[in-house]
Amino acid sequence: MAERESSNLLIRTWNAVWRPTPGSLRLLALIGVIGNVVIVVSGGAVRVTKSGLGCPDWPRCSGDSLVPTHDPEHHVLNMSIEFGNRLITFVVLGVGVLVFVAALRLRPRRRGLVWWALAQPMSVVAQAVIGGIVVLTELHPAAVSLHFLVSPALLVFCVALWIRAGEGDAPPRPLAGPWTRRLAAALLVSCAAVLVAGTVVTGTGPHAGDAESRRYGFDITDVARIHGELAWLTIALTVLAIVALHRAGAPAAARRRAHELAGLIVLQGAVGYTQYFLGVPAGLVLLHMLGSVLMWIAAFRLFFALRDRGPVPATVDPASAAPRPAEAPQPA
Repeated sequence: MAERESSNLLIRTWNAVWRPTPGSLRLLALIGVIGNVVIVVSGGAVRVTKSGLGCPDWPRCSGDSLVPTHDPEHHVLNMSIEFGNRLITFVVLGVGVLVFVAALRLRPRRRGLVWWALAQPMSVVAQAVIGGIVVLTELHPAAVSLHFLVSPALLVFCVALWIRAGEGDAPPRPLAGPWTRRLAAALLVSCAAVLVAGTVVTGTGPHAGDAESRRYGFDITDVARIHGELAWLTIALTVLAIVALHRAGAPAAARRRAHELAGLIVLQGAVGYTQYFLGVPAGLVLLHMLGSVLMWIAAFRLFFALRDRGPVPATVDPASAAPRPAEAPQPA
């Protein structure tokens, strides 16, 4: 037990993975959530700096080199930004593998958590493959949109594991009425529609990732209007959910989740309208992308806050749970 209390970071990390507790697994899952949010922002940085083809080859950066090298057709800064985004993907993949190992080592083993954890490294691999398609298609807007949308999909697994690691495995007990739970589900659908519409707006706007990349042939005003109307629908659903939660006397945690979502949507809308009227400056684009995934996370936290699954199962140390070899008989 003294080893578990060590202040050495490597030992503590090893224990969190190899001798996990529900708390350490939940912390690893939270790191996975943060890592995927960082990927979204770094991918946005690639786009707004026109670094999408900074590394024109895949899986190599350029030519026969895996890392940025001198290339007369690509500025070193663009190559570094694109290569940095690739490196972050490998870091998130590593975290996903650690999360999966920790879920396997948790005692008692919780099969649901293992499946949520396995989905994380598998999804990162899928995202890397789609990233290669983005480069090979020279930033076709459909491929770029799909590449972005993989991150919110991956966040579903990360957020679910983060929340599930902090609760039990009892059958879900509703904490709100059917109508309120349907509102929360409708909010998830609405938020997903906002994200998809946002990729169409970005694929139509000026930030293509490269000056020569193709764009959607839509009118930017029309797609921005549809995106805005979906955002207003999401606000209306959130207000209805808040009213329903307060009238039903829902738990404070669920009401807090709804208020957090409402605040994020209002801020996200303010940033969206500001960037539209200012000509889509790069800094606001990154802030808007960050807000989009935070809104998505908040919607899932509200959805999960409307049921209870009991206390976390008591942890058993894997070392003590392992069967011990039979002792040899002692001589008389």
